[in-house]
Amino acid sequence: MYRVFEALDELVAIVEEARGIPPTRSCIVPRGDVLELLDDVRDALPGELDDAQDVLDHRDKIVGDARTGAEATVTSANEQASTTIEKARAEADRILADAKAHADRMVAEATTHADRLVATAQAEADQVIADGNAEYDELTGRAQIDADRAIQAGKDSYERSVADGKAEQARLVAQTEVVRAAHAESARLIDGAQAESDRVRAECDDYVDEQMADFDGKLAALGETLATARRTITRGRQHMRGGPAPEYPEYAADHRR
Repeated sequence: MYRVFEALDELVAIVEEARGIPPTRSCIVPRGDVLELLDDVRDALPGELDDAQDVLDHRDKIVGDARTGAEATVTSANEQASTTIEKARAEADRILADAKAHADRMVAEATTHADRLVATAQAEADQVIADGNAEYDELTGRAQIDADRAIQAGKDSYERSVADGKAEQARLVAQTEVVRAAHAESARLIDGAQAESDRVRAECDDYVDEQMADFDGKLAALGETLATARRTITRGRQHMRGGPAPEYPEYAADHRR
């Protein structure tokens, strides 16, 4: 680069010392010296300047090629992105359809299980109610029969006692000396018959009360069984909504006990 500046200085000096051509501003310079200095300047310039000039000359072509390549890259990227999005959308739709089908199967299975639990609980509850009603009817009928029999026996005993008393009274009326004794005996017999009738009636009432108390206890047990079945049905419905289900129904365990 030093030779470049030196040659330029020499060119400037030649031009300044050249003889002018009046009346113009032109001058006469030695052609050979100027050409030699210009060759020295050309030789002294680095090759990178020439390459840079070539780059500048081909700048528009390089920029155009780069723009074309960038547009092609963007187009390819857009196409690839569209393809990827479509594949992702199709995969998402497939996964969503599988999840919905799985959820529908789970809901159907839970509904079937809950219906089976409800049907089982209802059948057992109906059976328990039927057994309780049958036992109640049997106990009530037997108690009524026993009560009627006891009352009838009391009435028969009372009527026999009254009839015996009246017969004895009639027999003793004819005897003046034993009239008072006859009246007393008649009253005693009537009182005894009345007391016997009251005793038989009280025993019948006690028996009926005892049978009714036993039936009330069985009705309470039936109510507890129905309450347990209701809790089991409620748990079954909760399990159908997502909660845990017991491995062995509580109402079945109570019923087996």
